[in-house]
Amino acid sequence: MSVKFYRAENQVPLEMHKVRVVQKLTLLPVEERMRAIQAAGNNTFLLRNRDIYLDMITDSGVNAMSDRQTAAMHVADDSYAGSESFYRFKAAVKEVFGVDNVLPTHQGRAAENILATRYITPGKSALMNFHFTTTKAHVTRMGGEVIELVHKSGLEPINDEPFKGDFDLKELEETIQRLTPEKVGFVRVEAGTNLIGGQPVSLENMCAVADICHKYGVVSVLDASLLQDNVYFMKTREAQCKYMSTREIYHLLADKMDIIYFSARKLGFARGGAIISHNSDIIKGLMEFIPLFEGFLTYGGIDVRSIEAMAEGLLESLDMDYISHGPEFINYLVKELDDYGVPVIKPAGGLGAHINCQEFVPDMPHNQYPAAAVSAAIYIAGGIRPMERGTLSEQREPDGTERYAELELARLAVPRRVFTLSQLKYVADRVKWLWDNRELIGGLKWVEEPEVLRFFFGRLKEIGHWQEDLVDKFRQDFGDSL
Repeated sequence: MSVKFYRAENQVPLEMHKVRVVQKLTLLPVEERMRAIQAAGNNTFLLRNRDIYLDMITDSGVNAMSDRQTAAMHVADDSYAGSESFYRFKAAVKEVFGVDNVLPTHQGRAAENILATRYITPGKSALMNFHFTTTKAHVTRMGGEVIELVHKSGLEPINDEPFKGDFDLKELEETIQRLTPEKVGFVRVEAGTNLIGGQPVSLENMCAVADICHKYGVVSVLDASLLQDNVYFMKTREAQCKYMSTREIYHLLADKMDIIYFSARKLGFARGGAIISHNSDIIKGLMEFIPLFEGFLTYGGIDVRSIEAMAEGLLESLDMDYISHGPEFINYLVKELDDYGVPVIKPAGGLGAHINCQEFVPDMPHNQYPAAAVSAAIYIAGGIRPMERGTLSEQREPDGTERYAELELARLAVPRRVFTLSQLKYVADRVKWLWDNRELIGGLKWVEEPEVLRFFFGRLKEIGHWQEDLVDKFRQDFGDSL
């Protein structure tokens, strides 16, 4: 239930928490910001945190934990095997998902590694509404192929569709028939589809995907890392979910899907991850990989303090006051940017506000990495660290040619319970200034290009002197201001 203000002009999302611990931030002068991004190879991942004012690169592992999570960390049972902390986490999974079988992993991509190792062999395909970077890397590492089957509305920057992450169900069934079920390693539904703007998937669509998988004997997998936001959108946008409790939605999904995995760095605001399933045979088939890749079955590569925080965070993910914070703050930022005329993905999804860089710098070719260039420019403009979610985040084809992204996005993630509204207004203001001076933004070229997950640690150089020109314009407009 939203809180309505008496005077409409005062309407803002209302925090249902109070801040009790703070961390000092630093805002460098614009000249130092330019030098910092150049030293980082124009890769926002390689910036030092001390040089950042607002870190909006991700919401993974950087959300503010609750007082109950912090308190839970002090009762951890530090045992290699049989830790009571694991059994408290297992009980939380039972409460939230209704599932008994739990395999802990140190984070979400560890679960992806295990699933790819178990189900993908050369010539097999993983069908997804849309890929995530590490998921695709694990599938291709095993010799498989990722096929994306998101509904066409998901690739449109602006439309009125409430669930732009939905599978194209007709295409899903036709693809399984064309490949044959034996050639499909698994079908993966990503809640809150990351690379197309954090767009949600409807409960109806998720259940229909599971039904198609069961019809053909194909393994259905739900990546629930962003399920928290997705459940908020189900509750507020999907008629059948309006009167369902969050717990009922979680339980229904666990009943329908063969496998659910998640990163607790997102779901529950802790550190860690897990693979869960009602099917004990599936769990037995995956179990051997936990000691091989992660650790023993009751800690899975996670320190026990984080397991305790993960358990409490999962329980809190049932609370609409907690799970509404992210989507409502993101919607506020998206509306601010949209009102300024900045091209953004709409409707607002979860995870963060996503700037449409194909419209921001429309004349820049894909091979000059427009989303990365805009991201570097945003850092220079305000000390704000976004993440590139475009061609730089793709991987080259086997023949070495560039695979151009369907969308070139600069993502401004909104970590939960971390930033204030005044800070979000600052973000919108600095991005608006950059939008008004967008003709100054130039492209980037590779200096060091890793073969795998290049967006994490590759280095690029600006083409020409556009960053110096941007700094000069900043000084003209802002004077001595930071």
